[in-house]
Formats: sequence, structure tokens, C-alpha cells
Amino acid sequence: MSDEHDGAALGVRLRGRDLSAAPAALNLLESKAPEDREQAAALLRELSPAALGREAPGHVIGITGPPGAGKSSLLSILLRSWREQQRSVAVLAVDPSSRQSGGSLLGDRARIEFDPADRDVFIRSTAAGERLGGLSWATRSAAQALSAAFDVVVIETVGVGQAETEVAEVADTVAVVVQPGSGDALQFLKSGIMEIPDILVVTKADLGQIALSARRDLNAALRSLGRRSTSTVAVSSVAPATGIDELLQAFAQHWNELTDEGGRLLAERRRQARRAAAITDFQVEHGERGLRALGGRRAAQQLLAAQDPGMAVPELVAALERRAG
Repeated sequence: MSDEHDGAALGVRLRGRDLSAAPAALNLLESKAPEDREQAAALLRELSPAALGREAPGHVIGITGPPGAGKSSLLSILLRSWREQQRSVAVLAVDPSSRQSGGSLLGDRARIEFDPADRDVFIRSTAAGERLGGLSWATRSAAQALSAAFDVVVIETVGVGQAETEVAEVADTVAVVVQPGSGDALQFLKSGIMEIPDILVVTKADLGQIALSARRDLNAALRSLGRRSTSTVAVSSVAPATGIDELLQAFAQHWNELTDEGGRLLAERRRQARRAAAITDFQVEHGERGLRALGGRRAAQQLLAAQDPGMAVPELVAALERRAG
């Protein structure tokens, strides 16, 4: 077996922060061939907290928001800023799935500005899940795997359908991007999205009063929901870019909150992410009938909560399958 198809070997390389293993690792995770799925499981086992002896050190950041809100322009600037700090960055740009191939249309990757010769940057366009805006199993698993090797892992999604709720299941920190003057604040309140972000980002701050009004409306909405701890940051991608340092500080502050006290909050957030990924994977394979055989989603969550918190997602899925019989 070549190294590119040996999941355990790729896991060891990523665990040693060999960033060059990332493309082959994602190829395995995205493959639907039975032999590759077995190797993908071996890869994830090598990168589980039980194997690492701790949670993976990379900060997984979810960036989501409506089409046209300015996510890709913002991400291009953030990417440049992280690299100036000598931090390695992986970006998973979730594109709408091709109806014919099920693959990525590669649109978002083309809009993110980066130096293709920079070996500390890895950008991959990945297909969305079955539902509009959802996250595929491969994207969820890729974020977990890459966080063992990269300092920052970004999941960028188009904020429609299931995108916001599903990226919140995977990311350590969720930033929802809002375009001023678009009515997004009111729409977010109606849809319950305001309960998801750790950081709200108002783009196009160069528009002046319109952007200030959007930020004020969002802060009022957060107060009404009792979410005063959620940061609201106004940024502009127009040169010279503004608000980026404040946004980077907001990311760093949230990460520090998660990793304080021995990383208790981070460990719990990631345990929940692994459970959610395991239930999603089980449901894809066995359908609603399989989930009902477990007693429903809540029963499945309780079963997984009783498992070893350091287990990899494939092992958690196996536990569900054993219970389902």
C-alpha cells in the first residue's frame, strides 16, 4: 500500500505536523471506495484525542453568512494576517455540490487570494452535504484531522439552509458575517441564527452610517437574547482594510476562553462535535429507521456521552451500530 492510501501513516505524519500530508489525507476522507473508508477510519483514529493525548492544538474557525456578504474577501485578508503571524492555515471552502458529479464547483477557492507557493497554506474546496448549505462527512472529518497539523483551520460556508447550525457543530469558534443594509439582522432573529455565532462580523464598514446602524441593531438583538458575550466587529476589506486587528483579537479571546482551565470548555465542545459527526454518519448509512432503532437522536447522544471521550468518530459510529444490532 502506498503512503498516500495508508491512513495510519498519514495520521502519524499529520500528528507530527507534516503539512504536506494534508492533500492525501483529504483524498482519503473524500473517497467513497470501501477500502478508502477503512483507511480514513484509521487516519482519524491516529488523530483522536486518545492517540494525541490531548485535543488537537489547531483552532477550528467556522465562517458563514449569506452569499455576497463579503466572506471570501474577508478571509483573504485574515489569511494574510495569520501568515504574517507565522501561523499555518488550512481553509475548507464548502461549495454547492454539483448535481451531476456530487463534487465541488470550486467557486469559493478561486475567490480566496493566497500564494500557491506558500507551503504553510492549504486550501481545499469541498462539496456540501446532501442538504443545501449542509456539511458533508468529509468536511467534518477534514476539520478534525487538519486541526492536528495546522495552527488555524477555517471552514467557510455559504450561509443558507443547514450551514449555520452544522458549522456550529464542528467549529471551536463560529463567526457569522453580516452585510449592512441587507435586512440580515431581522432575518437572523426570525430564523434563530443569532443564537449560533461566537462573533458577529459586519462587513463593508466603509459604508459609514449604514454599517454603524447594522452593528447597533445586532447588538440590540444580542441583548434581547441574553447573549451579551457575543462579540460584534465591523470590518472593511477596502484598502486600507479596517477592523481586522479587532477581529483577530476576538478570535484569540474566544480561543483563550476555550483553552483556559486546562482546556475543559474546548474538550467539551469537541466531544459534542464528535458525537454530532458520529450520529450524522450513522444516519447517512442507516437512515431514520436506524436512528429510531437506537431510540432516537437523544438516546444516541446519551449513548455516545457514556463512551470514552477520547474516541475517534469511526469508533463512536461503531458503538451506535453495535447498539442498533
